[in-house]
Amino acid sequence: MNLQELATVMRSRQRRTLRRNYEKIQKFLSRIEKNNREGKKIRTHLRDIPVVPQMIGMTINIHNGKTFVPIKITEGMIGHYLGEFSLTRRRVAHGAAGVGATKSSKAVKSAKK
Repeated sequence: MNLQELATVMRSRQRRTLRRNYEKIQKFLSRIEKNNREGKKIRTHLRDIPVVPQMIGMTINIHNGKTFVPIKITEGMIGHYLGEFSLTRRRVAHGAAGVGATKSSKAVKSAKK
């Protein structure tokens, strides 16, 4: 199935992306096939490309703003964008409050004197 036929099956936003960025997506797919034959890793900053059936089974390293995150493409990802699988924000892990950060920490400090 080529990209034009695939566009008729996808949702409106992905269909619009496939039609407007046809050349960019074709260039990326040809680069994937070339690197896959040579056994090279595929690294990309293109987060706005929808996953198409030609990508299934490949591992693509998608840039998240700091590093490249390896993503294994599966059938359930078809129609989603590559950027959805490489999160740009980390989960916040707060540590303990420092000395003087709360009133209770001041009371503990003064009690030790």
